[in-house]
Amino acid sequence: MSARAINVKDRQAAIVHAAAARRGNVYLRLTATFSIAAILHVFIGMDWVWAWAAVYTLAQLFELWLFRKLKAAPEQFLTGWRAWSLAIMPAVTSIIFGALALPLFASHERFAPTLGGMLLAGALLNVIVVNVSLRSATLAAAAPHVIYLLIAPFIGRAANPDAPLANALWFGVLLLIVSVTVAARTLEAALRAEEAAKAEAERRRHEAEEAVAAKSAFVAMISHELRTPISAILAGAARLHSEVPEAAAKTHAQLIADAGGMMRTLLNDLLDFSRLEAGRMAVERAPYDLRQALADTLRLWRPEVQKKGLRLRVEGAAGLPRWVAGDSLRLRQVLNNLLSNAIKFTERGEVAVTLAAHRQGEGWTLEIAVVDTGRGIEPEALPRLFTPFDQLTAEVVRRHGGSGLGLVISRELARLMGGDVTVSSEGLGKGATLRLTVRLDEAQAPPATAGAASIVGARVLVVDDHVVNRRAIELVLQTFGVTPTLAESGERALEILAAGAFDAVLMDVYMPGLGGRETTRILRAEAGPNQEVPVIAVTASSTPKDWDACRAAGMNAHVAKPIDPAQLHAALVGVLPLIVARTAA
Repeated sequence: MSARAINVKDRQAAIVHAAAARRGNVYLRLTATFSIAAILHVFIGMDWVWAWAAVYTLAQLFELWLFRKLKAAPEQFLTGWRAWSLAIMPAVTSIIFGALALPLFASHERFAPTLGGMLLAGALLNVIVVNVSLRSATLAAAAPHVIYLLIAPFIGRAANPDAPLANALWFGVLLLIVSVTVAARTLEAALRAEEAAKAEAERRRHEAEEAVAAKSAFVAMISHELRTPISAILAGAARLHSEVPEAAAKTHAQLIADAGGMMRTLLNDLLDFSRLEAGRMAVERAPYDLRQALADTLRLWRPEVQKKGLRLRVEGAAGLPRWVAGDSLRLRQVLNNLLSNAIKFTERGEVAVTLAAHRQGEGWTLEIAVVDTGRGIEPEALPRLFTPFDQLTAEVVRRHGGSGLGLVISRELARLMGGDVTVSSEGLGKGATLRLTVRLDEAQAPPATAGAASIVGARVLVVDDHVVNRRAIELVLQTFGVTPTLAESGERALEILAAGAFDAVLMDVYMPGLGGRETTRILRAEAGPNQEVPVIAVTASSTPKDWDACRAAGMNAHVAKPIDPAQLHAALVGVLPLIVARTAA
């Protein structure tokens, strides 16, 4: 687009903006007009002033009609006689309105010239304020009032030739014109500064959004790269722990597994924080057994509590509803964070978990209070608990480590689930209370299913471009009694799938060449022994948006990297009905 075209569009936008400002002022001007007419008619007896008011009203109504046409079709309307009408109407209405000041200056009525001066001064200020966004409209509307002001001393001297202050009107007129001019320039400069500030704020907002997007992309890339070695560490440690007979070797394997688990936790925290910061985190609304989910979570922490010589006390579980709809995974994640903090900072005594659910409409409000007898928190430190990467003191960092993101992520997840996380403490040595609330919908229990299925002997194809990932998944599958077939690319996977039937496919989503989704689309589109085989997406970027894309490509389930053996087993068992149905067919 040329500079001339841009200037034309900018001018059209300025005309539309000025017209909108004048339109919003029409009813105020008409009210002022009839008020002035009524005052002059009652107190001075100027009957003809109603004719002046009628002419001014007609001009305003015509301008209002022009405004409405302009709003309906601005580009078509800003041509021909309509454009000229818009340009001259500010001057026309000013000529009509200001004309009333001339007979007031010529009147012998006491204070009539003063009223005329006030009328012109008020009209000038109104013109400046309303038309300041378009200089041509300001000049057109202000010029008649300035001319009237310059004529006023002549009229005043002719009407009062013996008045000694008649010549002083020139000074007052010039002072008023200069003051209004200065006010107009000041207002215009202020508006320009405001526009510049808005443009700068908008630019900074775009820069901030781009920075957040770039950071999210970087975190996602780093996450994807780090998950590969972490998967191998965890899978290798698990295999080593299960196979070696020596106690010392098992201890070393457990140490490796613990270190890998810690790395995975830190990585997940960073990824979750990045998603939350970018507004890309979402929660599910799916039915689950609330009592079972909480019991499973609490059961995992009992060995840790016993190891530290503490007591874990749970109250109120019997009063909870059983089946609810919500995000079971995120609820357990938040509860795990709260329990981890409570146990970490408690050296003796107990950790008490109080559970309660309150009816709210057609759903429930779940409240979980985790109360410990640990070191407590200074009142002045409480606001810092939800500051990212803040560990309160250097001692906490040395003794307990961590990323300082657990409570921040927990609170944001709780808010996404319609609740919140709060922390309270009476001070050092008096323990702390972490309170979680979430909103849950009521749900019905799903139909009963058969017992847990076995995947021993299942034929599984593992597709991943990275040899470490393939080896890690192979190690995990072997512990399930599965002997997998490995493929290093989507192209190779299609060749293998065309040659023989498989029970399931573990498909890496992001691969060079044919990605996992594209490979699955081709598999579903072509006839063959595996056209309907269950495909499980294996990805480090397991957001709801990513999973929707996988499902649209024809995938049946998904697991996140680094591979968690329990999640992988659950995913395979979950597609087992598809395997059975395919075998029966």
